[in-house]
Amino acid sequence: MKINLNPETDPQSKIIVAMDVPSAAEAINLCDRLPQVGFWKVGLELFIADGSTILRELKARDKKIFLDLKLHDIPNTVASACRVATKYGADFLTIHASGGKAMMQAAQTEAQGSSTQLLAVSLLTSISATELATDLKVSLEVSEYVSKLVLLAKESGLTGAVCSPHEVKNLRSLLGDDFCFVTPGVRPAGAAVGDQSRVMTPKEAIAAGANYLVIGRPIVAAPDPVAAWEKICQEL
Repeated sequence: MKINLNPETDPQSKIIVAMDVPSAAEAINLCDRLPQVGFWKVGLELFIADGSTILRELKARDKKIFLDLKLHDIPNTVASACRVATKYGADFLTIHASGGKAMMQAAQTEAQGSSTQLLAVSLLTSISATELATDLKVSLEVSEYVSKLVLLAKESGLTGAVCSPHEVKNLRSLLGDDFCFVTPGVRPAGAAVGDQSRVMTPKEAIAAGANYLVIGRPIVAAPDPVAAWEKICQEL
């Protein structure tokens, strides 16, 4: 199943809000406070704490779900995990492109025919060019490395990827309009960058070619999440 690559002109449809909270109770409280949010991201912390509860709750509320597990293991293990994870009925599920072609192909085989679209995570937005070179010993520039991973994902049968907004424009020109790009590392103008290294504002990310934006702490950790949400929508 493919998610709509061209969300409605309503800016709310382009934003995936990250439920960066440690419990289902806090996640449900977020849903109650922000009923206008239609697309939520469930990451590792919340999934490990109480994944099945919050995923069932989001489905019951007819919300779209980005299940961000970033699976990375040997092909058989990731394929088995995808077979189980797709039963939750999430719209997106992430796997690491750096796991290689065999792993991605095995995962895609298991996801095929389900309601879940796999997204290949390229390079975490917390990793800078310096860290890529010195810590990971990758001699390529960030943009080139990300492009190679995303192209490998497409060769493996995936139809979407996660990358920073800085890489989207070039990738969009390479892959055209039929590939889905979800971009984390999005921060409203004037917001704290935190542990993110490659960031853009929501408006800049959409202009670069992103289909969906993942925004967490600027909304969830704001003194007034509703006001923060509305401000981002206005910016778009």
